[in-house]
Amino acid sequence: MEINDKTFEETLNNNQVVLVDFWAEWCGPCRVLGPTIDEVEKEFVDSVVVAKLNITENPEASTKYSVRSIPTIIIYKNGEEVERLVGVRGKQFYIDKINYYLN
Repeated sequence: MEINDKTFEETLNNNQVVLVDFWAEWCGPCRVLGPTIDEVEKEFVDSVVVAKLNITENPEASTKYSVRSIPTIIIYKNGEEVERLVGVRGKQFYIDKINYYLN
């Protein structure tokens, strides 16, 4: 799901576990990671919000959370950042991370 600066805090506060992909259209590694994040989202459709935030169009959230490199994945639990991952990794890596925070 796509989120933006207006829906960012509400998304964090209304869901137990949220994975946010901070990305930009001009970022090559972000375009590589995009389909992986889409696949991860399908795995957790009923239990976790897997979201994408375009930092070019939504600079407030990326500034507030000090996102300086992209792609950056931040996992939030109960509205608080619990893990930050920079770069591209495989689908199973993200699935394992989410499962860890669901338990």
